[in-house]
Amino acid sequence: MSESAAGTDTVVRVDDLRVAFPVLEGEIQAVDGLSFEVPAGGALGIVGESGSGKSVTSLALMGLHRGSRARITGAIEVVGKNVVTASDKELRRMRGNDIAMVFQDPMQSLHPQYTIGNQLVEAYRIHHPRATKAQARARAVESLERVGIPEPAKRINSYPHEFSGGMRQRVVIAMGLMCDPKVLLADEPTTALDVTVQAQVLDLLDELRRDLGMGLILVSHDLAVVAGSVDEVVVMRKGVAVERGDVRTVLSAPEHPYTQALLDAVPRVEVSRAQRRARDRADRAREQRRRERRAGARTAEEGPEEEAGKRSRPDFDAFATVPEPEGTLLRVEDVGQRFKVRGGLWGRSTDFWAVKGVSFELRQGETLGVVGESGSGKSTLSRMIMRLLEPTRGRVEFEGRDITHLSDRELRPLRRDVQMVFQNPYSSLNPRVTVGDAIGTALKVQGERDGKKVRARVQELLERVGLEPGHYNRFPHAFSGGQRQRIAIARALILKPKLIICDEPVSALDVSTQDQVLRLLSELQDDFGLTYIFVAHDLAVVRQVSDRVAVMRKGEIVEMGDSDSVYTSPSSEYTRQLLTAAPLLDPDEARRHRAERARERNGT
Repeated sequence: MSESAAGTDTVVRVDDLRVAFPVLEGEIQAVDGLSFEVPAGGALGIVGESGSGKSVTSLALMGLHRGSRARITGAIEVVGKNVVTASDKELRRMRGNDIAMVFQDPMQSLHPQYTIGNQLVEAYRIHHPRATKAQARARAVESLERVGIPEPAKRINSYPHEFSGGMRQRVVIAMGLMCDPKVLLADEPTTALDVTVQAQVLDLLDELRRDLGMGLILVSHDLAVVAGSVDEVVVMRKGVAVERGDVRTVLSAPEHPYTQALLDAVPRVEVSRAQRRARDRADRAREQRRRERRAGARTAEEGPEEEAGKRSRPDFDAFATVPEPEGTLLRVEDVGQRFKVRGGLWGRSTDFWAVKGVSFELRQGETLGVVGESGSGKSTLSRMIMRLLEPTRGRVEFEGRDITHLSDRELRPLRRDVQMVFQNPYSSLNPRVTVGDAIGTALKVQGERDGKKVRARVQELLERVGLEPGHYNRFPHAFSGGQRQRIAIARALILKPKLIICDEPVSALDVSTQDQVLRLLSELQDDFGLTYIFVAHDLAVVRQVSDRVAVMRKGEIVEMGDSDSVYTSPSSEYTRQLLTAAPLLDPDEARRHRAERARERNGT
């Protein structure tokens, strides 16, 4: 397509884009026949699971596949310029001036050893070599102010580590806006952020594209994230756009089964735990009937020897924890955690209370959800209960026994009863240790010396969490993110614990994978009588898994009660703010909440 054919109103045009990567067996078609347009001031959402081709499309739009072995065909035009045929020099000129990109992890985009100001000034002077340092610095201050950084003239001298996650993301957006691009490409810009910070970033992107007439392409795995921020949406699966259209139409009346499945997997604030459990149990019952029908068909074709062999296979009853009579399993009384923070005059340390005065009880078989923003004390509280941290004050009782100040040796028996599933399935598994050894090590630490028994137990448990017994000798890199989290759950289950603390166990996963892990946790709780503490910043997820909810802010519990009451009739203003910030699937409702947040910020 020629520059004139692109028209003045279209800032991005993609026509029959195909991106393939060579592998030993031939080629992997990462993007296959993708086409879309973005008008000036318009917003397009690209949605799909990991591996659907979203990020490959983003990199292709920026011309960042240059130098790789990727084979790209089709047309990509940005502001009428052909990205596919442009020279390297033309591409460098386009990046920043015509199209800028905001990546998922701001710490990967910012250099830790340079101030924010130095990095913004450099980004500007690359494209404006005649600008003086003073002019570039003034532009940087203006850009920081535009994205809502307080006291930008002072903060321009700060380093990235001195900003919160949300503020760092604002800095990256400011860097993208330094040269007033016609298109801003945001690739998963809110995945690792709290709901309130996520809402702030999405509000900012929406405000900027309307004020500046800038085209916005928002890439995400979560339909609820894009619902209130885009005009049109493209749903991708295995490199193919399976559905596209107006965001209201696609979300209210999806035509493709994959889009429908993505929508079903999105956790919703309005769905209660009881409704979620009823749906999961009905789904499990249907799946069980299907398995029985398939097994019946196979049995009819097999002889008595094969069937007898199947009956001799070990079942999973060995892992079932017989629930004790319902009572108090955990009691937390006025616990606090103090850290020493260096700083101030002559480097004197000061006290920082990460958790202060938290009390609650947890009953056998119950799930307590703990929700709050980053820095609210959720993870610190979890680690005190797990006794990875010794509380500075207060008391923690497990099954009536005071565990607050037990020594490491005295804590060893407790490790059988209290286990933890961490947030990141990629960093919680040692890449040099096989899955079988990672899960079975806990048994060996607790005294099991029979290697055959350990292997059998691990293989049974792998099958129980939806993996294959033959995966025993595989390494973590051979598994997807969702499978790794299942391995982490198996590792927590191997000692038949009574309490499992789940610290943000699904925040790094796609919505469909997230839904699978939540179903698994619910099923395991029903089968084994488990008790959970579920820590998360996603309010929709917390409601669907929790009997009771504790809302934390600045180290304190500001509200606690049964989940339905907290969500439908919150007593705390902070809880109401969290609920208002939660992403919604209804585009009109999402925009109404955005308008409410704008009025609150403006004090009207």
